[in-house]
Parts: sequence; C-alpha cells; structure tokens
Amino acid sequence: MKLPPKPETTVSVVSINPTGRPRCGWLAIGLLLVFVFVGGPRPRPGMAQDAGDIEAESVEEDLATNVPVWVAELDAPTAQARRSAEQRLIQAGPKAASFVPVVLDHLSIDARQRLERIQTRWRSSKTLDELETTVVNLQKAETLGEALEAISTASGIEFDTNAAGPTVDLTRKIRPPALPLGFWPAIDNVLDQTDLDINFYGGDRTTLALVPRSEDRLSRSDSAAYAGIYRLEPTIVTARRVLGSPLQSGLNITMTISWQPNRTPIGLTIPIAPLQGQLDTGTKLLPQASGESIDVATTTEIAQSQFYLPLQLPPRRLERDARGGDAKPDASEIVRLTGEISALLPGERRKFELRLDEVAPSKQYDAMTVAIESIRQNEPLHEVRVGVELDNADRSLESHRQWIYENEAYLEMPDGTRVDHLGYEVFRQTASGVGIGYLFDFGGSDTPPPGTKLIYESPTSVIKNVVPFILNGIPLP
Repeated sequence: MKLPPKPETTVSVVSINPTGRPRCGWLAIGLLLVFVFVGGPRPRPGMAQDAGDIEAESVEEDLATNVPVWVAELDAPTAQARRSAEQRLIQAGPKAASFVPVVLDHLSIDARQRLERIQTRWRSSKTLDELETTVVNLQKAETLGEALEAISTASGIEFDTNAAGPTVDLTRKIRPPALPLGFWPAIDNVLDQTDLDINFYGGDRTTLALVPRSEDRLSRSDSAAYAGIYRLEPTIVTARRVLGSPLQSGLNITMTISWQPNRTPIGLTIPIAPLQGQLDTGTKLLPQASGESIDVATTTEIAQSQFYLPLQLPPRRLERDARGGDAKPDASEIVRLTGEISALLPGERRKFELRLDEVAPSKQYDAMTVAIESIRQNEPLHEVRVGVELDNADRSLESHRQWIYENEAYLEMPDGTRVDHLGYEVFRQTASGVGIGYLFDFGGSDTPPPGTKLIYESPTSVIKNVVPFILNGIPLP
C-alpha cells in the first residue's frame, strides 16, 4: 500500500543534560546569538538544494582528479609517500572507488596489495554506513498515515493496511513524540496509539502487515527491549524443578526477536557467556550449561523468530527474618537480564544483470562477484550455472549459507517478460563462494532469445555486528 506523500518537515534538536531536562538557559542564548550573527531568513529549499548539488559536483571533480594520482603514488619511490597515498585514499571513502583506473597493469604487486586493503576498507565503511540504525522523525506527524509515511521514508519499509480486511483509518490522530526514534520504537509508539499490531506472516522483505490489536495485548513499547535493528520481547516464562535430579531444573524464557525486514541477519546467535540477570531479591541469575551460543533461525520473508534463554532455576528463600516472623517472600520478577546478539548483517541489495548471449559474463558490486559459468541442456529444461563469490565472507558462507540460496534469480526476456526458475541445484561450495545451477524453460528452443538476461538480486557485502541488550521487569511464574 502506497501512502500519500508527506509534506516536507523540519526537525528541531533539543540538547539534553544528564538529568534528562532540556538545557534551557545557555542553549537559548546560544541560539539567539546564532540568529543574530547569521541574520535574515533561511534560504529557500531550492537554493539549498542547488548549493548542495554544486558542492557534490565539486567533490566528485576533486576525486576524479586526485584518485588516479593517489593510486599511482602507491608505487612511489619512498615508503612515506606510499603510506601517505594509502591514507588519502582511505580518507576519501567509498565514493573514491568509482574513480580508480580500470587498467592497473602498471602497478607493482605491493601497490596492488595496498589497493586491495584500501578497497576492503571502503567496502567495510560503506556497509557500516548502510547498517546505521534507522532514525525516524515523527515530530510533525499528526495522523496515522503521516506517521507510516515518515517511517517508510526513513526505512524503505511499506505497510499493508488491508491485511486484516477492514481498511485502517489513516486519518486517525496521534500524539507525535518530541524526539526522533529508532525504527522499532517509532513503530511501537504509533501502533500503541492506534490499537494496531503486526502480522509477520502477512508481510515480506519490504512490507509489514498491520492488523487490529487483540484486547488482551499489552503495550508493545512497554513489553519490548530494543538493540540496534532488533526488537526483543519475552513471551513465556517457565520454571521446572526436577526433584530427583536438581541439575535438570531450569528457568526458561521464551523470546521473540524481530529485525528490520530489509536487514535480515545472517547466522544470528545469542552467546551464552555474556548472559546474566538479577532477581528482585538480589539473587544472581546465571545461564545453564548448554553450549556456547543459541542459534536463531532467520528468513528473508518473515522478519521475526523465536528462541528461549536457558537459565538456572534460582533457590527458594526459606530463611526467616531476625524477629522470627514469616518467611521472606520469594522473588517475583527478573529486574534485569543482559546479553548480546551476534550476527552478520547484509549491506545494500543490488541487481546483477548478465546477458546470456555474452561470453563468460561477469559483474562485480562491492564485495560480490556473480558470473554465468555455462548453460547446459537438461532435457526438457536448460541449466544456467551461476558462480557467486564474496570477498571476506567471514561466517556468511559457512553453515549459514541459506541466505544466498534465497536470493532472487530469474530471466528477463527481450520484451521485458520475467521467467522464474523451476528449481536449482548446488554444484559447488567453498569458503568464499557457491556454484548454483538454475533450471529454466526456454520454451522449446535450444537457446534463449538474443538479449535475454539473467537477473540476480543479492546483498553485496556482509559485516559482523554485535549489540548488547537489556531486559527489565520480567515477571516470574
């Protein structure tokens, strides 16, 4: 569902001191001085945009001039000059990659190794920029429709408001927050005010389906914890005491974890060692000895998964107070539970377009290279063999390679018609890549029509991401 465009808004930033109160006095004086010295009205949006375009063009012109020179200086006669050129290229950032000369045969082996290190730094920097936590500005949103549009603009995620049948009232008024929020805090804030919830099975990689909230549903904001791109919510707490074998006793907390749909994590785990908690009686809560980490299943089509935290069952409090009164009460809640979420996060998704009538077509974006290795007849179908290689793959192609098989692959005919594959077979697996044979029906022809292209869509880089989480106030059974 495409929402109507939201009018342009401006964002006010308020400085907050450690007490949580706005800095009113000196901030107001500072703003007054800024107004006095700057003077006059603000430039019109069109003027600001023109100035920004001019500045961007100037930066690109500088890079186009300097980058080839710096690349050549990677072979400079002195070590100081070579290091200086390397640092300048690194500081130029990922935008400089477009201006690296195509032909590098004149560079020495040492210079090429330096350039490879620089390109690796560029890719990491670009991926980090892409994985910055989404910030949503809702300060000017007055209705549900405006709020959803603001979230979509910031995140690229659309909302299906017809998933449950009756159309959601997009004109319903909301109270906008005073400050920008992260992706999940912004969604929870809006859904709590409009009595809506999310059906994760009704969405996909780019869409969240909104449904009416059940009457007994607790506030989404009050029942969740946020960490990076993730939203954590405890749903079930189960205590088990095995009288004949105390070591088998335990306290399990069932959790749901959600992530921003267009940032599906790869190899998502919860390490056991950092997991610890505290009860309201002061008793420490420790994890059970159950391995090094908890594996959490992820898929690109459903932005939510479930797992449980295995904790040791705390002892009962049977001691009596000094006056000989009633026994002190047992713990009633977990006041604090901390841990970490570890995963590989994918970078920007790109579309690789490879013509089937070219000789050994190949294309590279960022850290990923996709190539058509061969086309084989597999009666009555044809197998298009595709090689996918990923630089610095880390763990992304070890045991967690399912994400790469879920990438879209299809043929685009010369008239624009899409032909989906009828299945695939993996014919090669290495530490840095895979070989996949996709089966297509060429419509009775031995060869596809000239101009037919294979379209392969995939994230082009991955980066390791570890974020801490804190859960508070979990009631005990």
